[in-house]
Amino acid sequence: MVYLFTEHKKRWLTGIGLVTLIGLIGWIDNFTLTWAFMGVVHMIAFYEAMRLFELESQSAYFWAGFIWIVAYFYPNPDDLFFVMAVIFGSTLAYFHNFDKRLLLPFLYPTSGLLYMLMLYHDYGLWAIMWLLVTVTLVDIGAFFVGTTLGKTPFSDTSPNKTWEGVIGGVFFGTAGGTLMGLYTIPILWIVLIITFFASVASIFGDLFESYLKREANIKDSGTILPGHGGVLDRIDGYLFAVVILVLLLRAFL
Repeated sequence: MVYLFTEHKKRWLTGIGLVTLIGLIGWIDNFTLTWAFMGVVHMIAFYEAMRLFELESQSAYFWAGFIWIVAYFYPNPDDLFFVMAVIFGSTLAYFHNFDKRLLLPFLYPTSGLLYMLMLYHDYGLWAIMWLLVTVTLVDIGAFFVGTTLGKTPFSDTSPNKTWEGVIGGVFFGTAGGTLMGLYTIPILWIVLIITFFASVASIFGDLFESYLKREANIKDSGTILPGHGGVLDRIDGYLFAVVILVLLLRAFL
C-alpha cells in the first residue's frame, strides 16, 4: 500500500489538491462560482479535445465560450448542444467549406459538461457529490483491484485495464455512490440502479478517451495536472456517467 502511494506520489498530491478545491467550491455552493469553475474546465478540456481530434479552428473556441455563457442564462443547458448541432448543420449545408469534424469537440466534452451543469442546476449540490463520489470510487476501485488482482485483459483499447479492475471499480463505485445518492433520492432501489449504470458508463468514458489518445498517438490529453495528464484525463469518466445519471433521474422522477 505504501509502495502504491510513493510510486504515484504526484498523482496523489494532485488528486488531494483537486479534492480540496472542489470541496471548497461545493462548500460555498454558489451557482455562479460553480458555472465559472466548470467553464474553465470546459475550455481547457475543449482545447485538449481539439488536439485529440487533430483539429484547428479559432472560431470553434469562440463558439465553445459562447455556448457556455448562454448556458448560464438558459434554463436547460443540456439542450444547447443540439442547438449548436442545428446551427452547425445549417451552416455546413449553406457554405460547405469547413471540416465536418469540428462538431466532435462540442459532442465531447461540451455536451457532457452541459449535462453536469444541468445536474447541479436541477438537482443541487448533493447530486454533484453523488456523481463525484461514484466516479472517483470507480477509478480508485479499478486502480487498486486491477493493480493487485488484475489478470484478465478488458479491452485492446486500454491494455492496462483488466476485467478484475473493472468489476472492482463498478462494485466500489456502486456501493459508495449509492450511499451518497440517497441524499438526493431516499429510495434505495432507484439510487442503486442509477448508480450502477453510471458506474458502468464511467468505465466506458475512460475507455473512450483512451481510444482517442491511441488514435492521436499521444499518451495524455495534456500536461496541466501533474501525475494525471490533462483535464480530459481526469474528467473522462464523468462525461459519460453524468449523461446516464441525468437521463435516469429524469426517467425515475
